[in-house]
Amino acid sequence: MKILIVEDEEAMARGLKFNFELEGYEVAVAGDGATALERFVRDETPFDIVVLDLMLPGMSGYDICRRIRERDNQVPILVLSARSLAEDRTQAFDCGTDQYLMKPFDLRELLSRVRNLVERRRTSPLPPGALAAQAAPPSMVEFGNVRVDFRKHELTVGGRRREPTARELALLRYFLENEGYVLSRADILRDVWHESFDVTTRTVDNFVLRLRKMIEPDPAEPQHILSVRGAGYRFVADPSKGRDE
Repeated sequence: MKILIVEDEEAMARGLKFNFELEGYEVAVAGDGATALERFVRDETPFDIVVLDLMLPGMSGYDICRRIRERDNQVPILVLSARSLAEDRTQAFDCGTDQYLMKPFDLRELLSRVRNLVERRRTSPLPPGALAAQAAPPSMVEFGNVRVDFRKHELTVGGRRREPTARELALLRYFLENEGYVLSRADILRDVWHESFDVTTRTVDNFVLRLRKMIEPDPAEPQHILSVRGAGYRFVADPSKGRDE
């Protein structure tokens, strides 16, 4: 397993490298954005996960996350930052972060999160929802003018290719698995994010908004991902069978 640590504080970087190597990881460390992106792009074998600080010289962690997501929608990214505001977490998730852990942190929790993210990607990058009462959707699904191939990680809308992150595609699959059911934000956090230590219900709303912008003809008047006032969201593949409530 290979991990890229992006951290400019030398003592912190050394400590992380030491502990991850004890866990059996092959570790690369970058102290700034340019070096991190160079390593991510040019290393001979791909990284299994990126642990990313936000406050870095030259290029912010947000920008690094966006640049990584332009090249790889599936590699897990865990932000490790002293920034504690909800706006910081929201912006990180909007850039494509999978998890956000604040400094100071518990080492055991960090190791557990990294291990779970890596294993989840290797075994099932798009986990099925625990609430699904129907069979999981096939790898290829079409509804409206949307065509999604979960196996190839491809999403086209009206023939145009979209570039969802792994988390966005996992959320879409969760909606498909639970079509017609009202899903609370707590349900979605539990079944799509799995570990919600620093993830808020606002994160769910942001990801739903991003999905709507991708798949809805008019995101302001959604036909597929419907809001259920005071309860959560309900997905319908056929707009004639559902409406906003």
